[in-house]
Amino acid sequence: MPINKQFLKSRPEVKVTFEVEKAAAEGAEQVLLLGEFNQWQPIALKRMKSGEFKATLNLPTDGPSHFEYCYRLIQPDGECRYDNDWAADGYVPGPFGRDNSVVRVNP
Repeated sequence: MPINKQFLKSRPEVKVTFEVEKAAAEGAEQVLLLGEFNQWQPIALKRMKSGEFKATLNLPTDGPSHFEYCYRLIQPDGECRYDNDWAADGYVPGPFGRDNSVVRVNP
């Protein structure tokens, strides 16, 4: 589940592409991204023809040094499970007994 970052010179933002690879999605019908950067409101990742899911967001670099996030994988039968990003910049304990992924937004 790689994350790619592109720091913008014209604005205090970093363009972050969140990606869930086909193997990590494990047959999910839908993948949702939840994070501090938007008050934990779900963002649907776009399903690619290759079976990967992707979303690109601009995150501010003039605020906190990092944001927490996780993925919610929705299976064809409607079952949901949460997963962390295998390629996150780090992990921190979350409030529900599991870790959250971290994306660092400072160069």
